[in-house]
Amino acid sequence: MYNILLTLLIIVAVLIIIAVMMQPAKTDNASTALSGGAAELFSKQKPRGFEAFMQKVTTVLGIIFFVLALALVYISSH
Repeated sequence: MYNILLTLLIIVAVLIIIAVMMQPAKTDNASTALSGGAAELFSKQKPRGFEAFMQKVTTVLGIIFFVLALALVYISSH
């Protein structure tokens, strides 16, 4: 059981890396780097299409990764 969960954890980790790399780049200029992007905080549009889908995929994979990690800790301690 431990080996199966460990294998699933590695697969999910690779999928998270791929999902993050596939997300569209957000263009930041020098003013947002210096001000911390505070001007864009309230003007942010809701992501649509591919960007929204990739954010949801990344969130779901992150939750699965967290649950698998906790399950591995529980199994290894018992």
